[in-house]
Amino acid sequence: MALRMQAKTDASELLSHPLSAKDKEQILRAIQSLPALVDSTCRVSIALSQGKKLSETVEVPAIALSLLRDVLEALSEDRSIVTMSSSKEMTTVEAADFLNVSRPFVIKEIEAGRLPHRKVGSHRRIAFSDLVGYARNMRNNQESALDRMAINAQELGLTY
Repeated sequence: MALRMQAKTDASELLSHPLSAKDKEQILRAIQSLPALVDSTCRVSIALSQGKKLSETVEVPAIALSLLRDVLEALSEDRSIVTMSSSKEMTTVEAADFLNVSRPFVIKEIEAGRLPHRKVGSHRRIAFSDLVGYARNMRNNQESALDRMAINAQELGLTY
């Protein structure tokens, strides 16, 4: 499988302006041409070009194609994309922003032992990987609660 990418030289240009209709059209075409799932044994290469000049073709792991598809889908939906090292540590304020909750809620979860952390002096630091795991667990708990509510509503004959 070959994939041709054209790089822009100024990344800040991509971040500071909304996508044009042409950009969105190119993104949607790229999404359609990328398979949703790629076998890890599949050979994937990307052709890099600048303008009409092909500079080189590089092989990338199949997982990179899946990640590229996810990024393109987020861009097409005007969602923000953030890349971060899984070893990064966050403050309680950053963790609260990430989870879209209040800082006191994060502290309460830490003190209850539901959110792992470490102390740096008197400050709490939360590993990003722990925060992602906590968020996933929180989402699973919410989905389970909603499923139970739906079952209860059906048993009681309530319709929406």
